[in-house]
Amino acid sequence: MTVTVLNKPLCGTIAAPSSKSDLHRKLICASLSDSPCSIAYHGELGHDILATIDCLRALGAQFTIHNSQFTIEIKPIINKLDLPKNSILDCNESGSTLRFMLPIVCALGIRGSFQMAGRLPERPLAPFDAELAGHGITFSRPELNILYCEGRLEPGEYVLPGNVSSQYITGLLLALPLIAGDSCLTVTEPIESEDYITLTLDVCAAFGRKHSGVQYIFRKNEGFKSPGVVDAEGDWSNAAFWLCAGAMPGGDITLNGMHANSTQGDKEICNILRQMGAQAEWLPDGTVSVKEGKRRGVDIDARAIPDLVPVLAAVAAVSEGTTFIKNAGRLRIKESDRLMSTTQTLNALGAKVMEAEDGLRIEGVPTLSGGTVDAHGDHRIAMMAAIATAACSGNVTITGATAVNKSYPKFWEDLARLGKEVTM
Repeated sequence: MTVTVLNKPLCGTIAAPSSKSDLHRKLICASLSDSPCSIAYHGELGHDILATIDCLRALGAQFTIHNSQFTIEIKPIINKLDLPKNSILDCNESGSTLRFMLPIVCALGIRGSFQMAGRLPERPLAPFDAELAGHGITFSRPELNILYCEGRLEPGEYVLPGNVSSQYITGLLLALPLIAGDSCLTVTEPIESEDYITLTLDVCAAFGRKHSGVQYIFRKNEGFKSPGVVDAEGDWSNAAFWLCAGAMPGGDITLNGMHANSTQGDKEICNILRQMGAQAEWLPDGTVSVKEGKRRGVDIDARAIPDLVPVLAAVAAVSEGTTFIKNAGRLRIKESDRLMSTTQTLNALGAKVMEAEDGLRIEGVPTLSGGTVDAHGDHRIAMMAAIATAACSGNVTITGATAVNKSYPKFWEDLARLGKEVTM
């Protein structure tokens, strides 16, 4: 799908969609709990979340999705006597789904066939797969987009580095409570994306599993306990696009439904936008507002906030001075090589972005020109290009615009609600 967005500022009030990161974890814990659970959410469920639901259904969980009421009712797997011996799990393009579900399938002793699409087959699993293989699992890969696992995960000592992927750590935090034996997971320092691990620990605590520190102890068959009803948090990662729109020329955005005490690392967006000169305000009721200020370049360490890089680069592109974004090398293995695709997209619109090995150097210009860009099959690049139109003298045409369905299917509708003219 091709979308054309007119060069107008974004203003207005919008409700934040539910956090993809939070929903993945709560759907899994609910499906592995001792009794049914209901999850309240907001917005349309993206492809990544639907992939996790489909995989959990393949293991025997039952879901009733009430779209009009924004609730999901879940009947769990773990109290069933007859688990499937073999299961096909379609992860689509979702790295979270693959990395969370893989150790769970192994812990349940199910022979799993994981199907992958897009760039997901190219994204690494090491040293995660080696740690699972060292505890009773056999892997085979007859094709690039298919991964087979067989065996049952054994109890024991597990060790993962903290600076590779927090998703590996989350996967084991969700899987090890299911094993029929005592286990220990040690995470070695340095730890990157620590806030995502903290988010996992918070969700586990809501389902009766409390941990602390970088060493986690699991007693055999402890499992998860359903809280009955739980809410999904607002998504700071997707909210960042609207908040950055507020910092762009003529911008004035108010966002409802955010949790100020959230452990999502991307809530740092407000502090970064303040440093860049925007007027950002949090209210006790969960409302966040951002208005345009005198934009200026800053230094940004992306180690803990990689998903914010594309849209912050768009703001930096029209901020006075130079912005340096560092420690963003992991963006090269996302849905696109995001350092490359961010650079190409913004430069095609008239920006001055220079790509480095693990970051970006951005020289601010007074205004962008507009033009035609490709989403590179990446939801965050498509949304970044749409937000950049607020700083363009001409319109922006985005090819591959359906990429937003991965995380935010209603993005184009919400964009129109905030004053943009969008043609498809």
